[in-house]
Amino acid sequence: MKLSEIARILNGKLEGNTDIEISGARGAQDSQEGDITYITGSKYIEVAKKSKASAFIAKEKIKELDKPQIIVENPQLAFAKVLELFYVKPHPYKGISEKALLASTAKIGENVTIYPFVYIDEDAIIQDNSVIYPFSFIGKGSFIGSNCMIYSDVTIREGVKIGNRVTIHAGSVIGSDGFGYIFHEDKHVKIPQIGGVIIEDDVEIGACVTIDRATTGNTIIGKGTKIDNLVQIAHNVKIGQNVIIVSQVGIAGSSSVGDGCILTGQVGISDHVEIEAGTIITAQSGVMPGKVPRGIFSGSPIMPHREWLRANAIFQKLPELYKKIKELEEKVKKLEDRND
Repeated sequence: MKLSEIARILNGKLEGNTDIEISGARGAQDSQEGDITYITGSKYIEVAKKSKASAFIAKEKIKELDKPQIIVENPQLAFAKVLELFYVKPHPYKGISEKALLASTAKIGENVTIYPFVYIDEDAIIQDNSVIYPFSFIGKGSFIGSNCMIYSDVTIREGVKIGNRVTIHAGSVIGSDGFGYIFHEDKHVKIPQIGGVIIEDDVEIGACVTIDRATTGNTIIGKGTKIDNLVQIAHNVKIGQNVIIVSQVGIAGSSSVGDGCILTGQVGISDHVEIEAGTIITAQSGVMPGKVPRGIFSGSPIMPHREWLRANAIFQKLPELYKKIKELEEKVKKLEDRND
């Protein structure tokens, strides 16, 4: 593809040779001749100078680079679009495999691809242009919208509702029973989990994610939310729109996460927590029951991030402080012995 064509697609301003051919896209350090890459700021100029890439995407023209450049407002976003141009191919329509098992009451839309060894239960609905990969299970009465991508070994239990353009990666379980028990007469009695799960439009769910059905009502994942691998979301949790949830986060029952929040790796959220929109919880933090106002929080239990930084700096000095305290105690004891 000619660089001029890429610039047109990105709606960018092209500086330099418009006729060079671009055959791929890679990071600056990995690029070879024929590749296009991107640079996000002046601090990466030295890396860019050493790059073998034939062209760059940048926010402003970089005079130090004697190579063609496409100038755009957001280089990283533009590079993502270029990666899609070169490497992301549409999933071909293959119809319904004879080795898939569909209930007679299941309703399948137009141009749906269902691979071998998929099981679709009674009254399930799959809308137009969706793709279901091998060994996936779609439970009774579940609904999958249009242009969805359900990868291998995904389990979608009964009564789950999934919107349009949703991607669910391999091994995830949507609609498993919520973890609810009552201790009675020396044993744990299970509380029936009769609710459902609603996944709204444009959600992406990583590999081996579990989202539990509600006890009653619905567990809800809001529009545009992106969930990384190995995340656990418990019953009756409400996740807002455009939330980012990074790997190994665990969210306990009946908690809510507001729009635009970011939960980074290994965050643990207790039950009945309410996190306001726009809040960031940093890695390995623990959130106790209650309301979390908008802000950046760290630690377990959480505190405002700046306070945590100061507390952590003190914590690292505790061995030294303890040694000094012991020395002072010895000196005080000697003074007391003299006075006696």
